[in-house]
Amino acid sequence: MSGILTYALHYEGAFNKNSLGAVSEGAKLAAELGGEAAVVVVGGDDLTDEMCAGLGSYGAAKVYRARAPEGLGAPVVDVMAKIFADGDYGYALFGGGLLGFEIGAGLTARLHAGVTMEVTQVKAQDGKLVAVRPILQDSAIVDVEYVSEPGIIIGRLNAFEISQSGGGPAEVVDVDVTLEEHSTKATMVQRGEQRGADVNIEDADLLVAGGRGLGKAEGFELCEELATALGGTVAATRAVVDAGWYPYAAQIGQTGKTVAPKLYLAAGISGAIQHKVGMQASENIVAINKDPNAPIFEFSDLGIVGDLNKILPKLTEAVKAKKGG
Repeated sequence: MSGILTYALHYEGAFNKNSLGAVSEGAKLAAELGGEAAVVVVGGDDLTDEMCAGLGSYGAAKVYRARAPEGLGAPVVDVMAKIFADGDYGYALFGGGLLGFEIGAGLTARLHAGVTMEVTQVKAQDGKLVAVRPILQDSAIVDVEYVSEPGIIIGRLNAFEISQSGGGPAEVVDVDVTLEEHSTKATMVQRGEQRGADVNIEDADLLVAGGRGLGKAEGFELCEELATALGGTVAATRAVVDAGWYPYAAQIGQTGKTVAPKLYLAAGISGAIQHKVGMQASENIVAINKDPNAPIFEFSDLGIVGDLNKILPKLTEAVKAKKGG
């Protein structure tokens, strides 16, 4: 078995970008193995033929569509387990995030499969997939091989790059699945987009993050003003969240969320390993800290030593002036 099955989450007519990264990665790997790249989607009438077939542009050859509650893990496990039983797939690939971990764990138990989580890279090697993941607080990297199939691979959030291959429409196949009794126990009460302090920082392209160097909770106003000027979002470290300076939804790090924005601006953040593991995949890292020996400067693309209370307002003014011009 060499086919790869991925799951694509969607909301209001658009697929989640983290899922699209997994679809793109699955297609690339399936081509290297000589197998089929397929995607599973669940939902109602909002899943149109055109929307599903459009996943072909990300490399999917086939899209399995099931009428089931979207946003819940157990129904997706039922759907994917049936496809594995009926099809020729050796691996399931998930893009990460809470739902990806829930579905991946459930499918692992259902199929008695091997699983690797927090994967940052996947390689096709000798006709099989090898998952690469950091261990020991990202101080070492290991290769994980699967002694038997199926294998479940759950990526670290935003680990896989979105790539549009330019392929034609994917084949859409409707799947009729009888959900397990336990899969119907939970119902979706409300689903919506997070905003304000509870914004989904995992999908943000630009983050302005604040740490203890801000001095007090009011210091986050400087971060918010700069983020607004840049069109970005505010994030925070565990220390300031624990101190009650900012909401937990914005916390980045080992006990918070993992992000990979195009720009990560760290204001008053020392750069402890627990924080580093949550943001080191950012494309560009800019750090502002008055301590020239702060650890964050070791892995920043640009470091500014100085008083953030003076630098942030001037930077905000400069951004506004640039945009105004």
